[in-house]
Amino acid sequence: MPKTDTPWDGQKAVSLHLKVLITVQLALIPTLDVRLWSPIWRHACMLESPSGTNAEVMPAQWEFQVGPCEGIAMGDQLWVARFILLTIAEDYDCVISFDPKPVPGDWNGQGCHTNFSTEKMRQDGGISEIITAIKKLGKRHETHIKCYDAANGEDNRRRLTGLHETASIDKFSDGVADRGASVRIPRQVDADKKGYFEDRRPASNCDPYLVTEIIVRTTLLDETD
Repeated sequence: MPKTDTPWDGQKAVSLHLKVLITVQLALIPTLDVRLWSPIWRHACMLESPSGTNAEVMPAQWEFQVGPCEGIAMGDQLWVARFILLTIAEDYDCVISFDPKPVPGDWNGQGCHTNFSTEKMRQDGGISEIITAIKKLGKRHETHIKCYDAANGEDNRRRLTGLHETASIDKFSDGVADRGASVRIPRQVDADKKGYFEDRRPASNCDPYLVTEIIVRTTLLDETD
């Protein structure tokens, strides 16, 4: 059977740190997601900093995390991770989509949630540094949105609706353990008063070099609009 634009078994997806959609021949069996994911994860372990994997919200949607990495290495590692996914998927006659909202309707989209910290943030009392950085991010929300997908913000407009564990693209928000915020402070970070923050706005088709660059420019170099 020819490839189609329909995910196998109704709604199927796989992700690596970012979430990505896999479309395959309709004749393939539902257990393919497990058979495909195992070799992907084995090869991902060749990366410098693979850190975990987990099932995600949409049926057969998976994620794996890359990091922590320093500076430009984040972009290097994530691009190699994408290459691994695309290459292995070919062996299973799969087609990968990096679209931030691959399945329209009442389904979660696909992000590239980005955890960021500095040495000061990880030290005792670092929560103050985290809050300061988040305030800076809020002042440049529109500028960041334009750097967070492959279409100057237009791809993310379909994903960042305020529904399906996203914040609205039109308004910056932050919160503790809030999956509906633009930027989230994990609950354990809030309890420890140090750690990192999670920018939930980057899309699955983002350029990781641009994402890390704009975060550094805003939070460390104090650039403003």
